[in-house]
Amino acid sequence: MIRRVFKAFQYRDFRLMWFGACTSSIGTWMQIVAQGWLVYRLSNDNARLLALDQFLGGLPIFLFSLVGGVIADRFERRKVLLGSQYVQMASAGILTLLLIYNAVQIWEILTLSFVSGFAQAFGGPAYQALIPTLVDKEDMPNAIALNSIQFNVAVTVGPALGGVALSNLGETWCFFLNALSFLAPIVALSIISTRFLPVKTGESMLTSIKEGFKFIRRQPSMEVLILLAFCMTFLSMPLRTFFPVFAKLVFHRGPETYAMFLTVLGVGSIAGSLAIASMGNYRNKGRVALTMMICLGGGIAGFALSTKLPISFVMLFLAGSSMMAVFTSINSLVQLIVSNDMRGRVMSVYTFAFRGGMPMGNLLDGWLVPIFTAPVVLAVNGLLLIAAALYFLLAHRGVAEL
Repeated sequence: MIRRVFKAFQYRDFRLMWFGACTSSIGTWMQIVAQGWLVYRLSNDNARLLALDQFLGGLPIFLFSLVGGVIADRFERRKVLLGSQYVQMASAGILTLLLIYNAVQIWEILTLSFVSGFAQAFGGPAYQALIPTLVDKEDMPNAIALNSIQFNVAVTVGPALGGVALSNLGETWCFFLNALSFLAPIVALSIISTRFLPVKTGESMLTSIKEGFKFIRRQPSMEVLILLAFCMTFLSMPLRTFFPVFAKLVFHRGPETYAMFLTVLGVGSIAGSLAIASMGNYRNKGRVALTMMICLGGGIAGFALSTKLPISFVMLFLAGSSMMAVFTSINSLVQLIVSNDMRGRVMSVYTFAFRGGMPMGNLLDGWLVPIFTAPVVLAVNGLLLIAAALYFLLAHRGVAEL
């Protein structure tokens, strides 16, 4: 059982990338805990600025990921990823120095969020395109599930460490440790032997982007898969963004409760990822994704309406486990359909939808929360997720039959 779950670890390069990405993700989530609390504190409990910070972090991914996909198909993906890691390390280092000299302001945090998002817009498609090339095709679903596990190990451990560091050492240490964490993927990328040798082409970048869209339109249900990825992040990611609001205004607690929300969500996500990884190259991925999307909507709505912490933790565990099942199933379907020469461009469109839903959902909900309250807005998000999943499960059955 354990060997089947971690089958992709037999590949050395995948193993190196997994541990490198896990380390940097832990550091990133430590910073997310500190940055969310810092923005909320400096803005005098302004939920809209909290959402704006998340929006600016995701906006460059929405704007530039299509270009990033073309870059991933035209250049050595390893070098593109290295450049992305250096920029993100520098951003975290600058925030550390600003806090050390007590010179940090809201606009500086927002600007550096945009810069980090810009780096991720190019690193994300390169990473998505690189991971499947590190393993054999039959082990790709397992590698994708394990990649989800490393992300959620980080979501679990990072907020826990971030909460401890934030409570005992302050925000500065969270930013500093995040900057250091980028050394791990930099070293891993320098060691791995896998190389992508792009085919030289004279076509323009715009033509390359169009070729990616043409490929997507020719594949059955690919457009619906990308739409579902957008809906999932648009409606589910504000849950994590507004944890500080629930911790402070609904439960009247401090950063420890905020970190606990993130940790429980992460534990649920790990459980969901392990379950999917143990299934290997399972059948009916589309039906699994839609069923789990219904569970995700129920978990979000349940958390939003709960006024008791134990019930909230149960709902977050459900939301986290089902969220990763949806993500892994959809991601596996897309990766298995696409060819390697088109992988960067197609995955950039997927990233465009998946990551683009985050800033748009956060911005809209950031405007709605002060009007209708966070519990009402997130409960509606959960119900909309359920409605979307039921439509594609019962009426438009293309994805359900994959």
